[in-house]
Amino acid sequence: MASDSEPASEDRLKARVCCSARYNLALLALFGFFVVYALRVNLSVALVDMVDSNTTFPDNRTSKECPEHSTHMKVHNRTGKKYQWDAKTQGWILGSFFYGYIVTQIPGGYIASKIGGKLLLGLGILGTAVLTLFTPVAADLGAGALIALRALEGLGEGVTFPAMHAMWASWAPPLERTKLVSISYAGAHLGTVISLPLSGIICYYMNWTYVFYFFGVLGILWFILWMWFVSDTPETNKRISHSEKEYIASSLKNQLSSQKSVPWVPIFKSLPVWAIAVVLFSYTWTYYTLLTLLPTYMKTILRFDVQENGLLSALPYFGAWLCMILAGQAADHLRAKWKFSTICVRRIFTFIGMIGPAVFLVAAGFIGCDYSLAVAFLTISTTLGGFCPSGFFINHLDIAPSYAGILLGITNTFATIPGMIGPVVAKSLTPNNTVREWQTVFCIGAAINVFGAVFFSLFAKGEVQNWALNDHHGHRN
Repeated sequence: MASDSEPASEDRLKARVCCSARYNLALLALFGFFVVYALRVNLSVALVDMVDSNTTFPDNRTSKECPEHSTHMKVHNRTGKKYQWDAKTQGWILGSFFYGYIVTQIPGGYIASKIGGKLLLGLGILGTAVLTLFTPVAADLGAGALIALRALEGLGEGVTFPAMHAMWASWAPPLERTKLVSISYAGAHLGTVISLPLSGIICYYMNWTYVFYFFGVLGILWFILWMWFVSDTPETNKRISHSEKEYIASSLKNQLSSQKSVPWVPIFKSLPVWAIAVVLFSYTWTYYTLLTLLPTYMKTILRFDVQENGLLSALPYFGAWLCMILAGQAADHLRAKWKFSTICVRRIFTFIGMIGPAVFLVAAGFIGCDYSLAVAFLTISTTLGGFCPSGFFINHLDIAPSYAGILLGITNTFATIPGMIGPVVAKSLTPNNTVREWQTVFCIGAAINVFGAVFFSLFAKGEVQNWALNDHHGHRN
């Protein structure tokens, strides 16, 4: 098998990229993760129309340090029902997704390693899509029913990333691994880019209920395509060419394990696994700060609501989507053509994707009342984060491809925690909603990011670990 330092094999030269089974899988996965994030973020837009605007929100104190920039849009449609939910209730509704999401991370990775990722991923998204169709009914039953429904949706989506990682363990040749994984997971940012403004348009011209109907039906259509065209492994795929099947099999020959039992103790003792867990926790802390807290800062301090402009809301995630695709291509090019070691590439891309957002997150706290600059910093920060999937996020497949789904389930469990506690910490640090208090919030987020990047750089590995192989001989990259 060709390693990073060896020339491309003849099988690789014969395995075309255009219309290949592995790239078809990447594109269908991209569509799938588009649906995953569309189903996740559509509520944040629809909730604005679901809540009675006359409801009093005592916790939403707006600072007078900056002049108001918002322009209040005329409402086109008001046929959807309204609910008397205060700020605390809305917070529970928006956060309930993560309480289900964290539960199925590790079980999802384990089940995918046993039965394959195709069915698990498909059913996870299908279940979430079907539940989404019942959102208007749950809202009518009350906030408690909607919170329960969103938690169940989180249970369904919790298996998606571990299941996809488990599939790539069998499908992604090492020197194409980064680009294939980046293409598939870029659907997450694309889903945010499109669903944010599209949900607003649907609410504006129809009403909020159609947001959930549209994306729910889209998820069901994706499930049909997924089950029809996708296979768990190249060996079971009926549309794959012989040369592509041979290329994938030969490239993974010395990387996969046939052990039936999962080496749980070595996994939890492995410092490279903890390096991924720490940096993923750090990344998501800043990610949720940028996703949730910076818009709040802009609204309460800078008095500019980015949600009033769908383009500005989607722009940071378009940048991250584009960066993610290009970074995946660049990372594999550095490994295949320039002979960069795998760990070197992972460290470089992690450092750019972690330190860059940290710098602009701190800068966002010191821009005064310039909301245009705040939007620019938000866009640059989120865009630079697009380097991370080519850095640490794919590292599970580098160190233990046979158990990549399980490793992602473990590390992503830690990564879900910031989504639950980050806003609580920020709220406790900003009792008076002052600029200085928010500067503290941003500096803490940046410091966590830097710590994660340094920890990963010190303890991460780029080769298959001994415990992940039958013969206990790691393949060096």
